[in-house]
Amino acid sequence: MDACYQIDDTSQIISPGMIIFKDLLEDNLRKMIELVGDPSRLRPHCKTHKMREVIQLELSLGILKHKAATFAEAEMLAEAGVKDICLAYNLVGPNIARAVEFRKRWPDVSLQVTADHPTPVEQLGEAMTAAGVEIEVLLDLNTGQNRTGLEPGVAAVELYQMIANTPGLIAAGLHVYDGQNHQVDFQERKEAVLAVWNDVSQLRDQLLTEGLKVSRIVAGATGSFPIFAGIDDPDIEVCPGTCVLHDVGYGELFPDLKFTPAALVLTRVISRPGPDRVTFDLGYKAIASDPAMQNRCRFPELPDAKAVLQNEEHLVVMTERANEFQPGDELLAIPRHVCPTSALHKSVTVVSGGKVVDHWNVAARDRFISV
Repeated sequence: MDACYQIDDTSQIISPGMIIFKDLLEDNLRKMIELVGDPSRLRPHCKTHKMREVIQLELSLGILKHKAATFAEAEMLAEAGVKDICLAYNLVGPNIARAVEFRKRWPDVSLQVTADHPTPVEQLGEAMTAAGVEIEVLLDLNTGQNRTGLEPGVAAVELYQMIANTPGLIAAGLHVYDGQNHQVDFQERKEAVLAVWNDVSQLRDQLLTEGLKVSRIVAGATGSFPIFAGIDDPDIEVCPGTCVLHDVGYGELFPDLKFTPAALVLTRVISRPGPDRVTFDLGYKAIASDPAMQNRCRFPELPDAKAVLQNEEHLVVMTERANEFQPGDELLAIPRHVCPTSALHKSVTVVSGGKVVDHWNVAARDRFISV
């Protein structure tokens, strides 16, 4: 096992248990800043880790703007001392009242939310006006993923104008997520990202011509943030997420990003059901199950392991080295998709220099804390 994943004493770590290797985490944060050149250009997404302590490390490095997907994450950010939060989610139903409560509870926090339809915009404006507060709204753009947002064009201009004219709302800029840009080849990805930027910049110029203010362009994801960072435009705020902890999936998709997996799951052998099979306590309640079963994790010390069965509490792998393992033996697994993996764990064990130094709560794993 690589020395960076050394744990001197695992006897008190319950498995399956998520381990944060703090030295690697801090190194990933420094690399993230190096790629953009200035921490003021960053707005990292906290959905990957959902932990206050990671936010505090980022704040100590001068990363003051942050991004969230849920009100629980936004509340975690505010409680950690973040004063500039983008809740990159279109608000409907009870979330509109939650936005009012958030603005009243943290009046000194700049909160931006996203929108792509007139009805929620009208409802949000009415709720804010009735409460005597205001909220910043980013126009959510569809860059090709076809998940949310409006394509740059007439409808986008009209909705942005509506936001600007709605009492209680402040038209604060554009939200540009390009999660579809997963091209492994960097040049192909760069061309796709720049094509997105071309459409967005034309829309921004049109909005400015209409006399509308565009304060910021919250742009990109982990794979595209170095490309957006290379664009000379002061309004761009780049939004990496997964690279803070990194994982197998992003390591394969984006080989140009030299981050190191900093969140692994400690697992133990619980059975040897056959001569070529080993069963670990690593079910889909402990590691993300959205990748294909055979690709849900990687065992650095058992590279030939092939997952053949996974249930809630079990992961069965086939390996030619099965005879080397006995119940109680330990391995570390690198998740293929770390973001939903972190949400499966109430807390994590923190290791630095081979020593267990702390335990951190995954504070925003639920969708509701108090707001």
